[in-house]
Amino acid sequence: MQKKLVIAGAMVAVTVAIFAMALPTILHKAGLHPQLEERQTFDLKGKRALIITTSHAVLSKPGETVGKPTGVMASEFTHPYYEFLDAGMDVDIASIKGGQIPVDPQTLLYFIRTPEDERYMKDDILQAKINHSMKIDDVDFTEYDAVFMSGGWGAAYDLGQSVVLGRKISEAYYAERPIMGSVCHGALGFIQATDNTGQSLINGRKMTGVSDKQVKELGISITPLHPETELRKAGALYSSESAFRDFFATHVVVDNEKRFVTGQNQNSGLETAQEIMKLISENLELISKNVRGD
Repeated sequence: MQKKLVIAGAMVAVTVAIFAMALPTILHKAGLHPQLEERQTFDLKGKRALIITTSHAVLSKPGETVGKPTGVMASEFTHPYYEFLDAGMDVDIASIKGGQIPVDPQTLLYFIRTPEDERYMKDDILQAKINHSMKIDDVDFTEYDAVFMSGGWGAAYDLGQSVVLGRKISEAYYAERPIMGSVCHGALGFIQATDNTGQSLINGRKMTGVSDKQVKELGISITPLHPETELRKAGALYSSESAFRDFFATHVVVDNEKRFVTGQNQNSGLETAQEIMKLISENLELISKNVRGD
């Protein structure tokens, strides 16, 4: 009897080990962090990108300070960062308060993390940027060709509440230089931005962000702001894709003016960054043609 129990225990242990080894592949096949079938390469040497993240580190009810650790989802800054960097762009990192950015520890677990996340974990330069981020108050957004806002649960507590961020997004828009983007909860960074008449800058614009359905499916509703709800309130024309769980869906939207590129969730960072660089490249080509007189 004891021998049978030992054998059964060993079989269970082997089964669990095999499943654990296969879990990253299973999640990837289900739709988590998909690789792009047509991944373009860009030459954007001399161009600049700014990635903005949360400074909030605790998943708690509004007003409370105790809860599980959270912050920015790793892939939501590593994917755009390395896309921009590998295209030759100079990439800066800023956050709402500046200083050390909280990276959600769950998003670096082995079965979730991506090749870009692993690259970050070995990258002293990017780690230094994350540990000593610039404060958005001290950054001139108009000096950049791309401004990208990463998400994660922490962003629900400070991106949409930042009057400074909203003002700087508005300034960047009227400077007519940066292409502005976001992924997941990063879209909340747009809701405080206004146009010259004081109305919502994103009113009537096609946009996306994490869906209310995904928030409900993950069972995390205590955060103060939810992107789909807040984008709709601000007048954005919200759209998303769905799946058996929205955690495995992805969707990227470019507004009609081609100034805003937004990704639905953690799966959308690569494509969002690609679309931003595509627009920058198209703008450069248009300028070149005008100079040549074509």
